Amino acid sequence: MNWLLVVVGAAIGAPLRYLTDRAVQRRHDTVFPWGTFTVNVAGCLILGLLTGAATAGAASSQAQLFVGTGLCGALTTYSTFSYETLRLAEDGATFYAAANVVGSVVAGLGAVFAGVAVAQAVWA
Repeated sequence: MNWLLVVVGAAIGAPLRYLTDRAVQRRHDTVFPWGTFTVNVAGCLILGLLTGAATAGAASSQAQLFVGTGLCGALTTYSTFSYETLRLAEDGATFYAAANVVGSVVAGLGAVFAGVAVAQAVWA
């Protein structure tokens, strides 16, 4: 049954990633991969909220499988982040490549810490 929770979560997360990426990129006329950046930071925030809720005993192991492993696993994308960063560097957009790496790591960590803090405030 656990695998089904992961599969259903992923079935929601993957199209959500695609649709969000396309919608965000359509609004930004730049080489910077704002769509991937957005889904990765959003996934970090969701995972932070889930982690904080689980730590407080407010999220079940089933919720962790469905949301954490399934939805967030399919929503976020390290491979696309890596590919887009490489593509930027190869195209000579080294500033954007570096900004993507630094910005993604800083924003992702900030989002996960913020999510944990919010969850702890709500469920502590």
